[in-house]
Amino acid sequence: MKRIFLVEDDLSLVAGLSFALKKQGYETVVARTSREARKMWEKEDWDLIILDVSLPDGSGYDLCQEIRMTSKVPIIFLTAADEETDIIMGLDMGGDDYITKPFKLAVFLSRVNALLRRSDNFSQEEAQLCSRGVTLRLLRGEAYKEQEKVELTAGEYRLLRMLMENPDQVLSPQQILSRLWDCREDYVDGNTLTVYIRRLRKKIEDDPGKPDRIVTVRRMGYKWNTGRGEG
Repeated sequence: MKRIFLVEDDLSLVAGLSFALKKQGYETVVARTSREARKMWEKEDWDLIILDVSLPDGSGYDLCQEIRMTSKVPIIFLTAADEETDIIMGLDMGGDDYITKPFKLAVFLSRVNALLRRSDNFSQEEAQLCSRGVTLRLLRGEAYKEQEKVELTAGEYRLLRMLMENPDQVLSPQQILSRLWDCREDYVDGNTLTVYIRRLRKKIEDDPGKPDRIVTVRRMGYKWNTGRGEG
């Protein structure tokens, strides 16, 4: 049984989401404050964290940053803050998804199910992808640049793997969204892919301002550039 950690102080919302998640077959444990969440986080193992941004004693963003120091567990932000800057901040801090209130329960459950499926979908074969000094160890879900480990979130790793598995092929935003967020694309905020690309470039490009590994093809999409066609 998958274990979901719900960090939310709204009692009515907690009751509704806990009931819905239980019907989906998930075990749900609730914390209502940052302090309570920190204590429970250290003692338990979780498959997914659903994290409110505005908590009575602190920010969910701060809690996310602390978790990301030691874990790649999938994180969904659940919040009323729907400004573009809030969404970008949440994703930049390591969130895998960002759901704004109010929301439809069916959409919420679809995104929870999708994120849990993706986290289980890493290759079971001992294999590596290597290109342009970047190596992915598929069984471990780890990335290295010039032999140095690169700390990626689960979403960043999946995006990088998808691009490297399709070298020199232009992938449209729709193709990427439908495969990485395996639910209806319109469930995903429009800025999500742009944020992931920008964040990933900062970690693997020699010069993020002039990327030559993850290349934007104008009006078409993105591709992993092997450099084979150069020179």
